[in-house]
Amino acid sequence: MKVQQFKARRNKAIKILFFLFLVVCISSVQAQNIDTIKGEIIDAQTDNPIPLARLQLNISNISTVSNSEGVFTLKYPSEATQNFVTITALGYNKRVITIADLQEDFTTIKLDVSPTVLAQVDINTPNNARNLVKKMLSLKDENYFNNEVIMTGFYRETIKRRNRNASLSEAVVSIYKEPYTSYKQDDITLIKARKQTNYARLDTVALKLQGGPYSALHTDIVKYSEYVFNENNLDSYNFSFEKSTQINNNLVYVVAFKQKENNTDALYYGKLYIDANSFALTRSAFNLNVENRVQATNLFIIKKPRKAVVYPTEAAYVVHYKNDNNKWQFAYSKITLAFKVKWKNRIFNTRYTLQSEMAITNWKDNTAKSTLKNRDKLKTNAILQDEASGFSEPDFWGKYNIIEPDKSIEYAINKINKEQKKE
Repeated sequence: MKVQQFKARRNKAIKILFFLFLVVCISSVQAQNIDTIKGEIIDAQTDNPIPLARLQLNISNISTVSNSEGVFTLKYPSEATQNFVTITALGYNKRVITIADLQEDFTTIKLDVSPTVLAQVDINTPNNARNLVKKMLSLKDENYFNNEVIMTGFYRETIKRRNRNASLSEAVVSIYKEPYTSYKQDDITLIKARKQTNYARLDTVALKLQGGPYSALHTDIVKYSEYVFNENNLDSYNFSFEKSTQINNNLVYVVAFKQKENNTDALYYGKLYIDANSFALTRSAFNLNVENRVQATNLFIIKKPRKAVVYPTEAAYVVHYKNDNNKWQFAYSKITLAFKVKWKNRIFNTRYTLQSEMAITNWKDNTAKSTLKNRDKLKTNAILQDEASGFSEPDFWGKYNIIEPDKSIEYAINKINKEQKKE
């Protein structure tokens, strides 16, 4: 009976995770005068772009991340010119640069690859990967923020039909994040939002992401561990060690996991990056196993046309955490979902890709214990396309930090703005 109850809770949790959905990162800056740094972060040896590198303004909670092409924009108070920016990325040495040294129109920051972890360090690696994961889960109270905080985040979601953008929605959100020891759900309210949808490109299928920013929060598998795995279902997975790496010059164990071969449920496979000193989860990249097409389809598809067969071909998730004063908290999330639509009496299938990402770029302690009124809360089943009011001019975001769009998205935004100017 307990096993059945657990499976029912897990299936419900999975549905919440996949119908709820959120994206990129941003921070609000309250200073009156704002300056901007634009540039790219690349590998010092290969000149290849470094995606998802984090830029943190010292003596501040203001931050942003580089996009998939290594490009970033960081807005900061004008009086902070003498401050430092710390740049970190997985597998690279940390670099600290003064803002005064980043005053070019477009600056290039190079990061050196971290040296190979010494053999004697690997000797200290726990000899059982499953036990390490279990220990990571058990230390949630010690390693993560246990006070209420209010975060500012930037969210972007896109829908593509084949390789062409069909829908773009963006928002700055305020997140009332509950302590990691609390069972209370996090709340979100919209600060600013905009959208553009080309329904002609969506064919007769109007794809929509239910939940908007909430699914980004639900990839926080430390707080919402029941959505992926927890101490009760570790036996459903095989765990193994891969080569250790470094984040922010600190040793990180890499644990690979996948469901056991005799388990046919739609579970997960991926990697966990666990800090060697604190045993905290610092980031994770994982996928849902969609081989069980019927079960995977039931997790995602709420409603579809009668004459269409719709099923997922990919469900990929990335979540990052950041360390503030030896306490970790949610910092970034990216979700990629791919679907095929097969119509009766049509020869060719149509592929749709839905992607969202969210990064936290500012936060403060909620010392006043303030809460959102029900009318101000974004509903957990909300669809951002329905909540946003429309598209606008390039300076729409004002003082807020945003994750720079990839070139394909940037092209779509420029095209939208040009079309609106003609009206």
